[in-house]
Amino acid sequence: MTRSASPNSLRVFEAAARHLSFTAAARELRSTQSAVSQQVRALEEQLGLSLFERIYRGVKLTEAGHALFVSVQEGFATIDRTIERLQHKQRHPHVNILTDFSFAAYWLMPRLPRFRERHPHIDVRIVTNQGVLDWRVQEVDVAIVFCDERVLASGVPLLFREDVFPICSPGFLQRYGPIEDLQTLSKAPLLTLTADQGQRWLDWPSYFAQLGGIAHLESSELTFNNYTLLIQAAIAGQGIGMGWHGLVDELLESGMLVGLHDLRLRSARGYGLVDARPDSPGEAKRALQEWVLECAGQAQQA
Repeated sequence: MTRSASPNSLRVFEAAARHLSFTAAARELRSTQSAVSQQVRALEEQLGLSLFERIYRGVKLTEAGHALFVSVQEGFATIDRTIERLQHKQRHPHVNILTDFSFAAYWLMPRLPRFRERHPHIDVRIVTNQGVLDWRVQEVDVAIVFCDERVLASGVPLLFREDVFPICSPGFLQRYGPIEDLQTLSKAPLLTLTADQGQRWLDWPSYFAQLGGIAHLESSELTFNNYTLLIQAAIAGQGIGMGWHGLVDELLESGMLVGLHDLRLRSARGYGLVDARPDSPGEAKRALQEWVLECAGQAQQA
């Protein structure tokens, strides 16, 4: 039968083995040399092992003692790390957010410093994906996703509706402008965000079809699977992209991009705030949800 040892006896052994001195171990443990010696001897008898060799003015580990010392130190270190992690989690609650690259880069990240100033004790973790975002299969607390009418009708809070218009750099507009109608727009170099993973946002074909049935020219398109890259191409004057109100506002205000607002198109879809774990309430999640809705409301009033 395997003989086990008490945590206290192992703690005494670890201190004695680390110092190679019962006296030094006693000082650390606020005990006496004789008490440490007795506890070590009791442990040896309990395990049926010789852990120390008593030498002149000290002790040294036996082969068995050294092996046990290594394992005990690893075990205590694991326990200490676990306790530290749990205490940190208690002091710093966290919230996991799932969203797409576009929203994270152009809406969430510019505003996030304000949330962290208001709630410095909350750790924020952002998970991004450009494809279809399924919050039910990921370890997240909140999802900020582009929703269709069905999802929004289910009670998901709406942050802002899909409101799109062509965007380009001021230099591009000088070279190709003015662009005031769909016919002129259809002949310009277009920057396209692919929707080959089931995304529901507007693309150029549906945009032209809904605004007037003007055919768009695929041969004039430059295609991206990442909205951040598309925006960079638009800023560099490589073509006209599709801009979403709420995402490109700061770029328009800074003058880096120009919005062709006369060619605006609105839909019933938009970004919604989803509680991915409704059965798991918490301070961090509630604070983040309230802050996101507050920011969205301020943007609507601006």
